[in-house]
Amino acid sequence: MDIRQINDEYSVTGQITVEDLDQVKALGFKSIVCHRPDFEAPDQPTFDSIAARAEELGIETKHIPVGPMGVTADAVKGMVDALDEFQRPMLGYCRSGARSTAVYQQTQHIRG
Repeated sequence: MDIRQINDEYSVTGQITVEDLDQVKALGFKSIVCHRPDFEAPDQPTFDSIAARAEELGIETKHIPVGPMGVTADAVKGMVDALDEFQRPMLGYCRSGARSTAVYQQTQHIRG
């Protein structure tokens, strides 16, 4: 994992695996948001498989896929809701971390 901290509440990374979740927990993350649609790549783990293990570890999860249309108003609203509801620090992930960064940046004017 190549985790990049945006600020105290939020960091991003590329695709994670079920096996990465113990390290995610050890690093202190309390919640995870996935911005990658399932089946975008044949070798990618599904969100449900990540969520099942994360929940076993006490990590909250939410799936807010950002697909070919880019960051939509619904994705921004979902991210605002996740930031309001979930414990932080939060880790966002997608293929490279770019979509996770973009959707977070678009919440800033709403959350102030």
